[in-house]
Amino acid sequence: MISTKNWEDARRIWSYHQMGHTLRPCSVAIGLGSHDLGVADTSVDLYKRGMVPLLLFTGATSPTTRKRMPRGEAVHYRERALELGVPSAAVLVEPSARNTGENIRFSREVLEGEGVEVTSVLLISKPYEERRAYATARKLWPEVEIVSASTPMTLDEYVDSIGDARLVIDMLMGALQRLMIYPDQGFMISQPVPADVSEAYQRLRQAGFTSRLLSTDSPSA
Repeated sequence: MISTKNWEDARRIWSYHQMGHTLRPCSVAIGLGSHDLGVADTSVDLYKRGMVPLLLFTGATSPTTRKRMPRGEAVHYRERALELGVPSAAVLVEPSARNTGENIRFSREVLEGEGVEVTSVLLISKPYEERRAYATARKLWPEVEIVSASTPMTLDEYVDSIGDARLVIDMLMGALQRLMIYPDQGFMISQPVPADVSEAYQRLRQAGFTSRLLSTDSPSA
């Protein structure tokens, strides 16, 4: 059972993961690959709203996406964008990245190879990955402005879309742990974690929401 206090703590962490950036036009949108096709849908929406002239989807496959996206996350995202009416010439693919750091580094290489001048990036991720993606991009690509975005939804709506409440809370925990330990390992910039968020993390950890936590000696950016 997930207690009322567990949900309260999870909502606090969910809110922390959201950057709350005001959307504005950027040089390119980079959609980070995952199991969530909502990233592709939101990228397309922002393209159609004139926020960016170009989309780049990045991501290979992972154990959680291999069956659903056998051709790779970025490729499936691109196919989704084309289905939704984005011109082929406006969608680039980076099909090799297997973690957030590689998403940023490899995307940068693709854009440089295509001769795209980038001064700002609309970085689109799952809702609970906004802050992690932002912190990683600021570390690896400090000279460009990063604007974080995701599909607007509440924690309850996201849980409904996934269908597994405990898994979602575990994923919130995993993303937060990385924000706390990765700056010291050089993977991202440091982000202040408010005391109430840290306390919520400790309570949920003690309650057993740990399946997505890493041992600190086994990092994967």
